[in-house]
Amino acid sequence: MKLPARLAVLLTAVVVTACAPQTSDNSSSPTDRKTGTLRVWLFQEVGNKPKEQAVDSVVAAFEKAHKDTKVDVEYIPVETRAQRVKAAFNDPKSAPDVIEYGNTDTAGYVHDGGLLDVTGEFGDWSEAKDTDPTARQSVTVDGKIYGAPFYVGVRALYYRTDVFRELGLSVPRTMAELASTARAIRAAKPDLYGLVVGGAYTYGAMPFVWANGGELATGRNGSYAAAIDGAAAQKGIKAYTSLFGDDNCPAAKCAGMGGNDTITAFAAGKAGMAIGGDFSHTAVEAGKVKGEYAVVPLPGVTSGSIAPAFAGGNNIGVLKSTSHRTLAVDLMEQLASKKTQARLFDAMGFLPTFTDVRQQVAAKEPYVKPFVRTLAAGTEFVPASPAWAQIDSSLVLPTMFQEIVSGKKDVAAASEDAAKKMNDAFGSAG
Repeated sequence: MKLPARLAVLLTAVVVTACAPQTSDNSSSPTDRKTGTLRVWLFQEVGNKPKEQAVDSVVAAFEKAHKDTKVDVEYIPVETRAQRVKAAFNDPKSAPDVIEYGNTDTAGYVHDGGLLDVTGEFGDWSEAKDTDPTARQSVTVDGKIYGAPFYVGVRALYYRTDVFRELGLSVPRTMAELASTARAIRAAKPDLYGLVVGGAYTYGAMPFVWANGGELATGRNGSYAAAIDGAAAQKGIKAYTSLFGDDNCPAAKCAGMGGNDTITAFAAGKAGMAIGGDFSHTAVEAGKVKGEYAVVPLPGVTSGSIAPAFAGGNNIGVLKSTSHRTLAVDLMEQLASKKTQARLFDAMGFLPTFTDVRQQVAAKEPYVKPFVRTLAAGTEFVPASPAWAQIDSSLVLPTMFQEIVSGKKDVAAASEDAAKKMNDAFGSAG
């Protein structure tokens, strides 16, 4: 997915879940037809043609292998996605058999009764053993599997090689060095942000929390309690929010920035460093800094360590209401297969969820290597609770960051308020 669409998917994934019904009257169909038409909904990308061509090749092979079976693929605009999913969950007759969905949606969709439990089939799938553990986690709820990972996205540190060379700076190896390097750039070049940060950039901020030993929440099996107000989490919040100031990224300009804004600033040559994803590569390459930047994993607290990143991305699942279970699961596996993921990387830059395929594409495309290293070092994910949709869509964490950088609340008060809101959401989700 190109930058706008990729970010739109990650940022709007929660909206879909929030708009989906709290309960659904659909249930697993007793019918398992071996012929007929399978309906598939996939996301429409900016520049969708390469994705269509990759998918068309999968469909052609599938139809050839399954006599009297047709596959009808529809590409769903992100902006109408919430309504379409809600209607599909409420009316099985209008529902597709196979669907692409954001990986933060899994728990909410399972809670709403929309996704089919494919634990057995996934376990029997020969390629599944090579799935990245975090990607597997993104399709797992209460120990059961509800889809196949489709692609993954993580963030790393982009930096200006020309600026570093001119100022005689070394690439930071710790978060403390990251902050001091950012301030050194700002002091030497007041027209640049040192490290451009955003008060609304949740997944750019969370590595600071995780690297300091903090957590969003604790718990399992759908039962969670907020941990964002814990001592370790507060230390990470302080490390991130301290970067908002005239000596790096002025709060008046940076408090309202999201991830897209920070990458746009970096690509335009307005920052010495930025935290961006593998999916940001195309936008940066198209900007003023082309040929004058490099990417390394975001450093952790100790020298040489890598800060845990959020593992975003999308999955492919089968709807519970399908009357073509066997065919639909087979198609799901073909769409999420190693061959297809490699093809989609070439076509769209989607980072594969299979560890061996990722190593292959990293060998072919050097820009992928720091993101692969980040994944290999260990990533984090959001709580597997339907409450996450409410927490994210109501901007609990961005509000916390913005209250701190604006001076309205200190770290302790803002994080305690955020924790209360998170616990209210966890409680209401059941």
